[in-house]
Amino acid sequence: MTKNVITVTPDLAVDKLASLFWKNNISGAPVVDAEGHVVGVVTESDLIDQAKKIHIPTMISFLDSVIMLGSADKLEKEIGKMTGTVVSDICSKEVISVTEETPLDEIATIMSEKGVHTLPVLTGKVLVGIIGKNDIIKTLTRQEDI
Repeated sequence: MTKNVITVTPDLAVDKLASLFWKNNISGAPVVDAEGHVVGVVTESDLIDQAKKIHIPTMISFLDSVIMLGSADKLEKEIGKMTGTVVSDICSKEVISVTEETPLDEIATIMSEKGVHTLPVLTGKVLVGIIGKNDIIKTLTRQEDI
C-alpha cells in the first residue's frame, strides 16, 4: 500500500491530470471532495478513453421503426468521457475500496473480477492509502524471496 497518496479534485482539468500522472509516474488517483471524502477514482484508462474511436451501436430497421442494438446510456456515457474536460467528467464514481485489513488474495480477486487496478484504502471514510497493481506485484516478489 502506498500511504503518501496523490489525490485530485473533481474540478481538475484533464490536461493537468495527464501531466500529474506523467510527472509522478502514477497510473491512477482517488478523487476527493472538499471534505476529503473519496468520491471517485480516475486512472490512465480514463485518459486513454478520450482518444479512442467512438463505437456507434448497430441499428436495424423493422416495420418503420429503428431499433438500436446496444445501450443508449452506454453510448451517452462513452461520449461524455471522450469529451470531458475535468476529472468529474471522466472518473469512475462507483468507488470500490478496501481496508488495511483486507487480505492480499481478496484485493487481487477484486482487481481481477471488477477490472480495477487502483483501490483506495479507507478507514471509515478517511483515505489512508492506495493499492495499485505494482503494490500487488511488489508484495508477491517479497513473498518469493522468503
